[in-house]
Amino acid sequence: MKLNKLSVLFSVVAGLLLAFSAFAQSKTFSSVNVDYTFDVPNETWKMISEPSSTSPNVEYVYGERSAGYLEVRRLTVKADDLIADVIAGEEEKLKFLQGYVAGKEENFAGNLKGMAFNFEFIRSGRNMSGRFYFLRATPTTVYVLRFTALKEKLLTIRNQTDSIARTFDAKKN
Repeated sequence: MKLNKLSVLFSVVAGLLLAFSAFAQSKTFSSVNVDYTFDVPNETWKMISEPSSTSPNVEYVYGERSAGYLEVRRLTVKADDLIADVIAGEEEKLKFLQGYVAGKEENFAGNLKGMAFNFEFIRSGRNMSGRFYFLRATPTTVYVLRFTALKEKLLTIRNQTDSIARTFDAKKN
């Protein structure tokens, strides 16, 4: 019986240590050239395009582009536009992708509220997936976090894409 209690205690302590180390690995993205921040869950995510005064866009890859690619874009919309309308406008562009198949839309909430939109397409003969997060910062500002990757890879990093979207926030002036 003592051995069981000791192994349970050891498991709990080990789990806590792993949890703390996982939290310690995240890094916050912030730049003077953009008005948003988000947490990068681990060091596998590498910035490949840094925002500047002329281009406010940021891009990350998860090791390599086919394993996970993120681009952040800011959209200016009408105050009365619904997120579903913004998604429909973006989807018009996606329909030109080879093998495009629309997926479902789902409500999403983190620091900002919005929707996630899933889809599939083909690039260079390989099955790809996309998961775009549409997050409303103000009545006229929507940020789009565009994640794309090989279909099976995007599924494996889904917890990380959700984490990035949950921690995404507009800077307070």
